[in-house]
Amino acid sequence: MERMPIIIDCDPGHDDAIALVMACRNVRFDLLGVTTTAGNQTLGKTTANARKLLSFLGRRPPLAKGAEKPMVRELQIALSVHGDSGLDGPSLPDTDYMPSDEPAWDLCRRLILGSPTPVTFVATGPLTNLGILFTCYPEVKENIERICLMGGGLDHGNWTVAAEFNVLVDPEAADIVFNCGIPIIMCGLDVTEKAVIHPQEVEEIRSLGNPVAVLVAELIDFFSQFHLKMGFPGATLHDPCTIAYLLAPNLFTTEPHHVQVETQGRLTTGMTVADRRTDPDKKPPNVLVCMDLDRRGFIDLLMESCRSY
Repeated sequence: MERMPIIIDCDPGHDDAIALVMACRNVRFDLLGVTTTAGNQTLGKTTANARKLLSFLGRRPPLAKGAEKPMVRELQIALSVHGDSGLDGPSLPDTDYMPSDEPAWDLCRRLILGSPTPVTFVATGPLTNLGILFTCYPEVKENIERICLMGGGLDHGNWTVAAEFNVLVDPEAADIVFNCGIPIIMCGLDVTEKAVIHPQEVEEIRSLGNPVAVLVAELIDFFSQFHLKMGFPGATLHDPCTIAYLLAPNLFTTEPHHVQVETQGRLTTGMTVADRRTDPDKKPPNVLVCMDLDRRGFIDLLMESCRSY
């Protein structure tokens, strides 16, 4: 079986961390590199979380830091969700595994142009690094097969009434990505808020007993606190939906839509606006939007990933 070359751009973040757990051990993936951006926390903290986590998982792919702030806006972080470190809860040992000196967009350019097979780009944070990559090096688009991202939502937002956090943090970068011409799979709130893990399922993961499974359970213990206050029955595992889709697209129900990002709305900045009309003259779809999933199948896939360690 030919392995899928992937680059993961992330801002760990509890659910980013679980997405990395699912990706790092799976033989279906050839993990070319990991890049970090500011988002859930500042860049220094998200990068520290990435290097500690990857080292803990026994992987040391090329790692590079990206943008410290959005392309034109000031940074917003998700302190109330992820805590002061961005990965509060469990304690990860420090490591001598460090990011390279080159910025994320330069590493991505080198990895993408050097790959004999078109690359799948996985983005689980604000899209700043991708926005800069496509602006500075548009030639890389020729060797990217697709972008699978966590962001947006057709029905509602979570950081504002209209906008999901990742898109809201850098709507200008998201606008560049959604108009880049590369096939996009969007795992937005329409599906990720259905990817809920219940407390008894967290205990199933913990009972696997290996250090990674225990880490995942401890990550969810902290992450759940915010979601329980918001009325969810457990933690919503947003970012792992990207990896789950690549591994088992049959678990997801999708709809093709033309989706644009609002960058100037007074009340709607960061909104992902889909043309869902039946008008025959509307623009062709640019995004495959995940709308639903087999929740238990998704949890089983996470269990399988934890068991593999």
